[in-house]
Amino acid sequence: MELKNAVAVVTGANRGLGRELAAQLVARGAKVYAAARHPETVDLPGVTPLRLDVTDEASIREAAHIASDATLLINNAGISTGAQLIAGDLNAVRREMETNFYGPLTATRTFAPVIEANGGGAVLNILSVLSWWHPAGLGSYAASKAAAWALSDATREELAPRGIAVSALHVGYMDTDMAAHVPADGKTAPADVAAQALHALETGLPEILADDTSRLVKQNLSTAPQAA
Repeated sequence: MELKNAVAVVTGANRGLGRELAAQLVARGAKVYAAARHPETVDLPGVTPLRLDVTDEASIREAAHIASDATLLINNAGISTGAQLIAGDLNAVRREMETNFYGPLTATRTFAPVIEANGGGAVLNILSVLSWWHPAGLGSYAASKAAAWALSDATREELAPRGIAVSALHVGYMDTDMAAHVPADGKTAPADVAAQALHALETGLPEILADDTSRLVKQNLSTAPQAA
């Protein structure tokens, strides 16, 4: 899709990759609603702060009412609790699934009629290499991102007849707050990831592999699991 003059809603736009996506969209000539649970934390020039909590359906409906001219939804907001699926706090697992799967699902369901009414457009889901690689120590996060991968594939087919393309971005560690514990040389710059994602949107790519780790893991998906 053409990003110049597009109207984008970016969730989790107050920091990290979301903030970078919003900034680069503005630079490309898009109108941007920078969505966050606390819109007062959005400090980017040129954007319209928008209150949106992906775990609150009423908040999403209100955001869609305000951003009624949207043609692009970027489901970027997410959390990582570090919970394991067996030993971890089940409430943390539920919270991660609510944010990382049900949040994008509800936002997509709510904004799809808006985007369709405006002539069509796109949805971009920010996923992870852990959509495909499921280490026990991050079992809850991996499960939520695997579910979001299925969400991306299924809604791509469902929304195509309505003129809405769905793309999914997979990336390993980025230099953001969520990966603050990872050494700097093992992380990708959010600016680079955002640039790749927006270029892919413009060229209509349904799947974006933003780093070598994601490309390697995707390439090896057919490898049989190793016995524990």
